[in-house]
Amino acid sequence: MTHVRRQLAAVTAALALSVTSGAVASPAFADPRETEKNPTATGYGGAVSTVDPEASAAAIEVLRKGGNAADAAVAAAATLGVTEPYSAGIGGGGYFVFYDAKTKQVSTIDGRETAPATMPNDAFIDPATGKPYLFTTKRPELPTSGVSVGVPGTPATWERALERWGTLNLGEALKPAIKVANRGFVVDDTFRNQTLDNKFRFNTFTSTQDLFLPGGDAPAVGSIFKNPQLAETYRLLAKEGTSAFYTGPLAEEIVSAVKKPPTSGDTDLPVPPGFMTTDDLAAYKAVDQDPTHVKYRGYDVYGMAPSSSGGTTVGESLNILENFELKDMQRVDALHHYFEASSLAFADRGAYVGDPAFVDVPTDVLTDPIFGKERACKIDPTAAAPKPVSPGDITTYDGVCPAQAAPLADETDTENISTTNLTVADKWGNVVEYTLTIEQTGGSGIVVPGRGFLLNNELTDFSAVYNATDPNRIQPGKRPRSSMSPTIILQDGDPFLALGSPGGSTIITTVLQTILNRVDLGMDISEAIAAPRAAPRNGLTVSSEPAFIDAYGSALESLGHDLDPAGDAFTSAAEIGAATAIEFGEDGKLTAAAEPKRRGGGSAMVLKPTDGP
Repeated sequence: MTHVRRQLAAVTAALALSVTSGAVASPAFADPRETEKNPTATGYGGAVSTVDPEASAAAIEVLRKGGNAADAAVAAAATLGVTEPYSAGIGGGGYFVFYDAKTKQVSTIDGRETAPATMPNDAFIDPATGKPYLFTTKRPELPTSGVSVGVPGTPATWERALERWGTLNLGEALKPAIKVANRGFVVDDTFRNQTLDNKFRFNTFTSTQDLFLPGGDAPAVGSIFKNPQLAETYRLLAKEGTSAFYTGPLAEEIVSAVKKPPTSGDTDLPVPPGFMTTDDLAAYKAVDQDPTHVKYRGYDVYGMAPSSSGGTTVGESLNILENFELKDMQRVDALHHYFEASSLAFADRGAYVGDPAFVDVPTDVLTDPIFGKERACKIDPTAAAPKPVSPGDITTYDGVCPAQAAPLADETDTENISTTNLTVADKWGNVVEYTLTIEQTGGSGIVVPGRGFLLNNELTDFSAVYNATDPNRIQPGKRPRSSMSPTIILQDGDPFLALGSPGGSTIITTVLQTILNRVDLGMDISEAIAAPRAAPRNGLTVSSEPAFIDAYGSALESLGHDLDPAGDAFTSAAEIGAATAIEFGEDGKLTAAAEPKRRGGGSAMVLKPTDGP
């Protein structure tokens, strides 16, 4: 019956107004599309959780045909580049975490974007005013530009992941995405609303207008959106590998779009050009690196090391919380400790974390349980500390209270919320947690003409004003600090939980709060994801979802916390994150979990469901 419902939904959608990148489409009566979203699935043989049913179906198809978790993750990510083009795609970057069931080891790939080799320290300063380009809803000057575009890392990440762990080549892994790009997918409310939210920015560029605003409007809900340009780009990569992206005509076209953005007459934004060259693309490398590691309540928690701040900040927060028995506390008291621990870790993130190729990042200190114990001394169980709190002193620490504070870091958070995450497990026990992004919703707004994908605006994650002591200062060839936090948790060497989320700097708090919900507060994984969220990041206020404020606001405010309704800087969405996860049970049972409501809900699938044939 599920298949029949999907087919009927596809026929109904096809009868609605259909849209392609050329604004012409024909109904696809016998072409069922994956439109049904189930936030939880249990079963055996492999599982996947993403924000999109097409991407989840792509991963399941690969698993069904004998591919492993790495193969399926790349297939799902490529499909998300079609169906979630405003959050991910080959114009961006990300972090790939892999658990190898044979070796019982966790490894990672840093596929973060890099600054061009000739990028100056004052790249974000408007020469006409001497002040930073504006980063606001009304004047999104810096986000909508060539200067914000970093050298993409996603294609190199896919190729490297398949080389290290996959059984398929890139061409085989791209087949499901090519299929979806050609036949199209059903436009939902989220896709239409995100297009409309970006209409002002998208109208800035002719290529973006043509693809996402055919006829001057966003695609209608229920219509079929096709992207034959992206299908052709994927075919090029399938045939020639990623060398076709980082060298040759496509590389030249990317550089041209960055240095001479295809602006329309429908904008008054300055659209500062970027500094990327074909040499920058040719020189890009995805980096193999060790994960971060901390122990929490008997579990081994592995995350992404810098250039991401996710692994160190989640890890430090857990090391702080390890000193308190949260499960024995009232819920509000446990949340108070979560708020305080996260704020302390964010203070250290701002002071010490950047690209380790350019900055001496004290990763070992930040994930040291002794340092966490000393930071835990700063938590008053009865009152919130005045914010912002100061960083800890990483030069002398012994876990004994009190400890010297370091100078307060001057940090302005410009990391935006639009990213996507996926979780995959296969029948052999391999696991992938992968977070990828093009930065804010719609990235830079620049579609590479004729190629069907958006370029990132990831360089806005650097601090806008250069400061020689800032670990996240702009430097040529550097990777901007990220908050992406793909996390894999082991119990006695075997997978217990894998999870991650989009959300800019709220990724860290989403992953952390989900772990607390599952490990400390007695929720199952679906409940842990669905629970209302707050994002304490060492600010004067704590961004919180309305349901969280309704449930806990008064009690937490009585402890000195100031809760503020959540809201994206570029949309009205009052939600935090969009997590995906897989929990591993006894006898190989898998529980895949996604959001039931946030971002329109996610899609969890298993290869062999327990509730069906």
